[in-house]
Amino acid sequence: MTVIDSVLLALTERACRAFQRLTGKTNVWLAVQLTNLSIVVYFVWAALWTSIVDVAVQILAGLFGAALLYVLTQTVFKVSIEAYESAAYRRVANGLRNPRSLRDAPLRTSFLTLSILLLGPVAFVYINLRIPLILLTYSLIVLTTVVLYLLACDPLPPCVGKIREWRRGLSPLRSAASETNPP
Repeated sequence: MTVIDSVLLALTERACRAFQRLTGKTNVWLAVQLTNLSIVVYFVWAALWTSIVDVAVQILAGLFGAALLYVLTQTVFKVSIEAYESAAYRRVANGLRNPRSLRDAPLRTSFLTLSILLLGPVAFVYINLRIPLILLTYSLIVLTTVVLYLLACDPLPPCVGKIREWRRGLSPLRSAASETNPP
């Protein structure tokens, strides 16, 4: 599994760098966006689950959700994307590799194994029992796996991105066209 992990990490880093060249956004930005998506998916899952349980369990789930939101604001949402990116840029500028690539390897391989091994049972349960919550649960596992791979990559130095350059190139054309053809 470690060989698969290292191959996937290399492919993820290559894809992140291509994404950064294209958009100017780093793997850190992408990981934060997917983390936000997984939080939304989790709360959708919780809302769907609480709709089929007793009121006492709903209250307990609501309290847990409120506590979870509080913890998220104190941890994940406390540091800005820019702070994470600048730390990554400083590390890369000093010639250091991302420590998460080694430190998180056991966690990545665990989630990767879980993602692979659960695919068949999740598909079987969903197809035969039509339980949509199983898909939400599995999607959280897959999103966490993807985020772990994204966070283990090193970004390129800051760049504008080809899409922004292309859009900037269109701006003079638009302004010139509006000057020649007034509304």
